Amino acid sequence: MPDMTDARGRMVDRQIARRGIRDQHVLDAMREVPREVFVASGSEEFAYEDGPLPIGHGQTISQPYIVALMIEAAEIRPGDRVLEVGAGSGYAAAIMGKIAGHVHAIERHAELGEYARARLKKAGIGNVDVHVADGTLGWPHAAPFDAILVAAGGPSVPDLLKKQLKEGGRMVIPVGESGDVQSLVRITRTGPDNWDEEDIGAVRFVPLIGEQGWTEDGRRSSSNHVPAQNSGRTLPQMVADAAEPLPEIEDDEFAAQFDRYADRRVVLLGEASHGTSEFYRARAAITRRLVEKHGFNIVAVEADWPDAAAINRYATHQAAREFEERAFSRFPTWMWRNTVVEGFSHWLRSHNAQVSDPDQQAGFYGLDIYNMHGSISAVLEYLDEVDPEAARVARERYGCLTPWQRDPATYGRAVLTQSYRDCEEQVVTQLRELLERKLDYEAKEDGASFLDAAQNARLVRSAEQYYRIMYFGGAESWNLRDTHMFETLEHLLESRGPDAKAVVWAHNSHIGDARATEMGAVRDELNIGQLCREKFGDEAAMIGFGTHTGTVAAATDWDGDMEVKRVRPSREDSFERICHDAGIPSFLLDMRRDAGLRRRLAEQRLERFIGVIYRPETELMSHYANASLSDQFDAWVWFDETSAVTPLGPEHDREGVPDTYPFGM
Repeated sequence: MPDMTDARGRMVDRQIARRGIRDQHVLDAMREVPREVFVASGSEEFAYEDGPLPIGHGQTISQPYIVALMIEAAEIRPGDRVLEVGAGSGYAAAIMGKIAGHVHAIERHAELGEYARARLKKAGIGNVDVHVADGTLGWPHAAPFDAILVAAGGPSVPDLLKKQLKEGGRMVIPVGESGDVQSLVRITRTGPDNWDEEDIGAVRFVPLIGEQGWTEDGRRSSSNHVPAQNSGRTLPQMVADAAEPLPEIEDDEFAAQFDRYADRRVVLLGEASHGTSEFYRARAAITRRLVEKHGFNIVAVEADWPDAAAINRYATHQAAREFEERAFSRFPTWMWRNTVVEGFSHWLRSHNAQVSDPDQQAGFYGLDIYNMHGSISAVLEYLDEVDPEAARVARERYGCLTPWQRDPATYGRAVLTQSYRDCEEQVVTQLRELLERKLDYEAKEDGASFLDAAQNARLVRSAEQYYRIMYFGGAESWNLRDTHMFETLEHLLESRGPDAKAVVWAHNSHIGDARATEMGAVRDELNIGQLCREKFGDEAAMIGFGTHTGTVAAATDWDGDMEVKRVRPSREDSFERICHDAGIPSFLLDMRRDAGLRRRLAEQRLERFIGVIYRPETELMSHYANASLSDQFDAWVWFDETSAVTPLGPEHDREGVPDTYPFGM
């Protein structure tokens, strides 16, 4: 087994300490215990990812942060006698064994119990006894305990476990309805018949099966008559109470709900996919109001600068250039060549016609590195000739250029061939010449603005860097791209003067603060949202968008055909399922409305991200990542069921149809 000491250290630093775990006993123990020993065979390379992993029998090894949170809450100290209910593979017991005097761990599955014993022995942990029994009854032979940890969710706190605590002892247990989000509570025994209770936060665990928990078929066990300790509202109920229902997008009152952000300098509007109609329509409606009613004069989008410049020339009544190519004609064409964007560009042109001062007109600008998709095509064309296997790897990498991509079968474990490495310089040279030739042509065009020429010059530099480092993956390529987009936004604001205000359209992964996701916490990736918060503070508003199910326009592979795909209903352990269970078809959730809800939504949970590629068959690994929703966004817009965007058809390609410019020939 490879040495994973460095990966273990990064896990503790980024997933545990950065999220607020301060107990040095816990941090030291997690640096020592090899988690790879306790995961299922074949999953060792994923041992230090920020999430749970299956271990068989419908059980999981918990997310490292949750293990640390529960042990810290139990305040385990050297010499303590500890009981764990739900040993699983033995990982949490091993961590506690590094701290406590002795640990008794109960597992109801005999095979898992044997597995845990073997794993603990392999890890050199000798002060943990594993028992196969009903954990809801505790282990009275070794009671009383200084601390009890329960790694399964019960309908209430088992009375027998409470009575096995010492006075002053602490128990940490998830409590809540079966199949729902649970509350992690800490019970402290303060006297012979007195216990204090504290709610730590929202979690989701497998059910606690046993005489004082749930039955196998999901009912409360007959001997469990103790009312649930958590009598508060469920998380979906809290969301429903704080949510502001939204009317139809075309209703003027829809966009009016976002007037609360009109005083910001930058309003960032996200999307959970690049192919959902409601996200595009909502952003267009909000942007129209911010431009028309509140003086926003920059619309900056996650698109290539030259393609967006064609729309900008159209919207600001400038003539098309003689060599103008059809805008957004490269994969994925539907991302910007769709009916919503076309309609918005016509509206922007009409709006600007009413603005007499050209300096006050609203412009449409691309933030992205020049011709990303076209350059990728050039790379693939070259590699198809010199190294077909490298071309296959490149297609997978380009198709998965997303910070949430965690599917090692298609991306993470791709090995570059020597010929791929050898041809890197030739490919980069080819790209540089392509960029310089095209951009030099644009820069020499009569009447080209200084801003356009200067930005194109920056793009040559950034694009060459980007495509050189993109071969080898990692955070560097993502960070270069988002830093470039943020710097482009800064240049736009500077060029439009001190009163300039911008609306940004980009994917949730770009506009939500990366520090609140595994992008930043685990992989040191940043994004536009984080950089805007650091630069503009409260003058920036980040608004994310989400959905439960519906259809989406997406491809299966890079450069593949657009398909209308069915979006799977959101996972039970996701933020999207919480919003779905709130029971409101569409709503705005302002994170400032309810401090308690904000704290609950700050807890790590899965969030779905779909780009131009959607692979439902690998959805968990390909399209979900852990995040803290209320730290990521200032607000969240919800559409329970959504539909695919409508791409522009052949009728928009006819010559001599001026009203389709810049989407026609």
